[in-house]
Amino acid sequence: MSRDMYRKLNWQGGTPREVSEIVNNLVEGKSNNTGEITLAASGATSTTISDERIGFNSVVLLMATTASAANAITDALPYGAWQDSTTQSAASITAAYPITFNTVDYESGITLASSSRLTATYAGLYNLQFSFQLSNLANSTEDVNIWFRVNGTNVAKSNSIFGLAPRKNATDPYHVIAAMNFFIGLAANDYVEIVWQTSNVDVTIKAQAAQTSPTRPTTPSTIATMQYISAGGYSSNVFGGVYVSSTTKGSAVITHPANTLTDKTYRYLIVA
Repeated sequence: MSRDMYRKLNWQGGTPREVSEIVNNLVEGKSNNTGEITLAASGATSTTISDERIGFNSVVLLMATTASAANAITDALPYGAWQDSTTQSAASITAAYPITFNTVDYESGITLASSSRLTATYAGLYNLQFSFQLSNLANSTEDVNIWFRVNGTNVAKSNSIFGLAPRKNATDPYHVIAAMNFFIGLAANDYVEIVWQTSNVDVTIKAQAAQTSPTRPTTPSTIATMQYISAGGYSSNVFGGVYVSSTTKGSAVITHPANTLTDKTYRYLIVA
């Protein structure tokens, strides 16, 4: 932390020259109520300004002085992307199975747990999107239901039914992509799962190895992405901005999203 130190008058006053200098400096905005602070890193969610000029009723204003500080919110909105490289199957047509993932492509503020649980660090409204490679080896028309659960409980009105045509032949299944996006509200540390059920165990969510003639990349069985949209009506534990959350004698606490960067620097102004 750094701070400005302009000349002050002693308690008995000063010479006309000293008074003139200090008054002119004040008119030009040069006063001893500013400083600089860099947000704590390593995932910290708060940073303390220690400054004896701060009081219980002080107003502390912040001004970003680095690009990382200016973009502290938009550059770090929670997001994630996951996929699975294995074929997923159902053992029973009367059971529901959580979709699983074995590869993390991106994670920031959302984490994959227990292979299927997409867990939100912050409360808010999220956009969850999926793309699944459905495969039907049965010689009959079949259905797949896909819906969402939050903390193990089904989300009302979240189911979709995907119809699959019969196989092309005994070794060549019918393929179709099941895809959609869904807005879902989550409290901090809630987890969401995507769940499926099939009308025939010959229906799978299929992964495909890379192919040739022409060269084609691998086909993941499942892909999902998730992005933070807004506070979504929540008032606590939300992903928010950088702000002064409390002041006391000699210090102020800056609350901010989990910070991993070392260059988020602000100038601050103390009023009163």
